[in-house]
Amino acid sequence: MPSGRRLLVVLRSVSVAAPDSALGTRHSALLEGLLMRVLLITDIHANLTALEAVVADAGPVDVVWCLGDVVGYGPNPNECCTWVEGHAEITVVGNHDWAALGRLDLDDFNESARQATLWTVEQLTPHAYQWLDALPNRFIEGETTLVHGSPRHPIWEYLLRPAQAAANFEYFDTDICFVGHTHAPAIFQEELARLGEPGYVPPYGEPITLSGGRFLVNPGSVGQPRDGDPRAAYAIYEPETRTIEFRRLAYDIAKVQGQMREAGLPEPLVVRLARGL
Repeated sequence: MPSGRRLLVVLRSVSVAAPDSALGTRHSALLEGLLMRVLLITDIHANLTALEAVVADAGPVDVVWCLGDVVGYGPNPNECCTWVEGHAEITVVGNHDWAALGRLDLDDFNESARQATLWTVEQLTPHAYQWLDALPNRFIEGETTLVHGSPRHPIWEYLLRPAQAAANFEYFDTDICFVGHTHAPAIFQEELARLGEPGYVPPYGEPITLSGGRFLVNPGSVGQPRDGDPRAAYAIYEPETRTIEFRRLAYDIAKVQGQMREAGLPEPLVVRLARGL
């Protein structure tokens, strides 16, 4: 096989989801073919309008990888679960997904997040619940690791500072680890993180190559960005060339705010959506 090429291996009818560790690492088992173009999404947070805008903007892709928090905060938890279940080859679980399953103490959430979680629990269909309940908290695919929070603590840890990133390179063996959870796009390169360099965001819409070391990569949030930019965030990744393109796009935030108010979700969550905070 030529250097630099990757093979797509995914779980189909043969399940070998035995965990390697307490973190629930899964290795895929069935050779499917060459992986070319990946839609990388995370932190949808039950925002179907943003998700649909991202899908339309991304264009044709070979597979979808989702880094968790499909539900929480937003007005469309079941619809988002249905879309991700039907389209994503790989999905890992996030903290809000676990909260909706009753696996987290809601006292650890702020009041708005707690109220939104209780609302989500009431809305979830049995099928959506079962699907969320079956998600792993880590997935290794070729030369990439996928988690929601961090490789050290897949559910909860926020990777915001270079010292945190540097420490986390000890907790995965692949060249690249994709993460979410912070709701802010960022790339940490291992050597630079150890020197105290902060994460950086390449210009949107301009592909870059992840070469010269190992990387922690966060594509940003589809459904609730928190970097001061309310536009939906996602990335397109091409494993053959290790090329990634960060993207942002506007969507109908007012429509989602109306749906949230109609559902009785907390007003602070409604307001923050338009501020990107």
